[in-house]
Amino acid sequence: MPTKIRLQRHGRKGKPFYWIVATDSREKRDGKFLEKLGIYNPTTQPAIIELDVDNAVKWLRNGAQPTDTAKRILSYKGALLKKHLLAGVDKGALTEEEANKKFEAWLEEKNASIESASEKTQKAKEEAKQKALDAEREVNAKREAEAKAAEDEAKAAEEAAKAEADDATEETNEAESAEEESKEEKA
Repeated sequence: MPTKIRLQRHGRKGKPFYWIVATDSREKRDGKFLEKLGIYNPTTQPAIIELDVDNAVKWLRNGAQPTDTAKRILSYKGALLKKHLLAGVDKGALTEEEANKKFEAWLEEKNASIESASEKTQKAKEEAKQKALDAEREVNAKREAEAKAAEDEAKAAEEAAKAEADDATEETNEAESAEEESKEEKA
């Protein structure tokens, strides 16, 4: 029976979610499977990959052929490395303890690189957020300055209009008093 390790799609339209399964290659993509090895969710940042490495290695050693995407996932999680190390143990090039130490060292290194990449993305997000806040503060300050300038202009225009109105009333008052005086002089 030709066995494959491949992805089985789940999730809704536009939101893929995959199971990593060992299946007969003649089955449909989302059909029957022999064993579920893990999950893969590419929609999150970073992508969530959970894999039972030991069962994946068991299937690989029994001749299961991974698809291209499944092979990348198995490599990313270290299943292909573990298979390689166990082949070295079978040939007598390594002891099982040495193989386990090498695999654990690789896992630690991989986890450290993942954490550093995660920290970089988190830091970049925070910097972008801070830039956006600074830009927003700058726009708000500019808007407040423009509003204050417009308010000052309105006050100045109002005061000028008021002063003009006062001058006009004074002129009319003076004109009326002059008319009254001229009437009194005539009378």
